[in-house]
Amino acid sequence: MEERNFYRVYSDYLREKYGTKVYKLPVNLPITCPNRDGCLGYGGCIFCGEEGAGFENLSNTIPVKEQLEKNMEYIKAKYKAEKFIAYFQNFSNTYMSLSHFKKYIKDAIIDHIVEISISTRPDCISDVYLEFLAQISEEHNINITIELGLQTVNYHTLKTINRGHSLAEFIDSVLRIKKYGFRTCAHIILNLPWDSMEDVIECAKILSALFVEEIKLHSLYVVENTVLGEMYKEGKVGLLSKEEYINRAITFLEYLHPDIIMQRIIGRAPEENTLFVNWNTSWWKIRDEIIQEMCRRGTQQGVKCNYLNGRALKNIME
Repeated sequence: MEERNFYRVYSDYLREKYGTKVYKLPVNLPITCPNRDGCLGYGGCIFCGEEGAGFENLSNTIPVKEQLEKNMEYIKAKYKAEKFIAYFQNFSNTYMSLSHFKKYIKDAIIDHIVEISISTRPDCISDVYLEFLAQISEEHNINITIELGLQTVNYHTLKTINRGHSLAEFIDSVLRIKKYGFRTCAHIILNLPWDSMEDVIECAKILSALFVEEIKLHSLYVVENTVLGEMYKEGKVGLLSKEEYINRAITFLEYLHPDIIMQRIIGRAPEENTLFVNWNTSWWKIRDEIIQEMCRRGTQQGVKCNYLNGRALKNIME
């Protein structure tokens, strides 16, 4: 069963856009985020470990250009790839001085890089930084995608997990990014214990209404030496079953606009220093189970996306 028969696949989109298979090359910077360093709070999100999201990255002491060249050499040799995306991945990659940001971005503009993808927080988006990216995009004919960690649209849950921002900041950041013509990607954790299926559906609806062009779905994993890790060990938080995650993923896809690209429908996670990861199941096996269940149900992305553009008027417009 081909996954493209059930939802929009990121690799297909990249191949159509660039005419060949494209690989993301992670970049690791010596940075943090505002709810770790005291700007908005301390400790970060309750699930976030010391490495942020970039657990497979090279050392952040290696210059950006060298990181890209090392990763590019490996991917070229293994997969015969020719085009790449420079992916600024860990922590909040716009949370730094403008001068430092400009230097890091310029250092990523090397041969065979066709796109720059920047992962950050919704409250770390500013017109000043976006204007610089617009200049870079025009001068070097390079595409820009900005990935925003939202995790959930439930503002109660956002507070519980210590995100340090609300849904409003996410909406503001998406609207600002779109003014400059950049693509957006939202990161969502589908099985946060404090969220219900109604939250999952509302999340799909809000992302569709904003038309966030790409989405990454993750399952919650529990890292040692985090607030969530202590809660998990003390029995203060219960995790949803794999079957419930699969059900939530399918429901999310059903309500999502059919044109939105799915970068992934289940995330990978580090096994080292981790208390719980993907129900001790390989990420690709869970992906395959989601596809198999969608096939069994006879469903696909967007089949329930009937709530936009004046739903209540559809039966009386004639």
